[in-house]
Amino acid sequence: METNKPRILITEDDKENQRFLRMFLRKNFETDICDSEISLYENLRVHKYDVILMDISLKGNKNGLELTRELKADPEYKDIPIVCLTAHAFKKDAQNAIEAGVDFYLSKPVDNHVLLETLINAAQGKKGKK
Repeated sequence: METNKPRILITEDDKENQRFLRMFLRKNFETDICDSEISLYENLRVHKYDVILMDISLKGNKNGLELTRELKADPEYKDIPIVCLTAHAFKKDAQNAIEAGVDFYLSKPVDNHVLLETLINAAQGKKGKK
């Protein structure tokens, strides 16, 4: 079924957070979920995304910052906005995320309205770049 909603890839390893984010975002986004490097790249092969919501702590060998660096270095994916949503809330964590290439950094807990507004703006900004 074709929709006009932007598509988001939620990269999150916690099942409860996955369920909440899917329910919370489905009104405004087509949502897909992954929890590791392997599932991230599987999803990227199948769909084009308007925005990626990236947690820092993930399953597998790579964390969200390493995956962000890889995506931003890849010409095929570098223009997808990445919003980092993490429990890593120290100033150094934010600096590390920005240096890795995230477009927006939010720490948990985050106000739901701030999260939604950030994701919508990121997705719209990406569409404007094309």
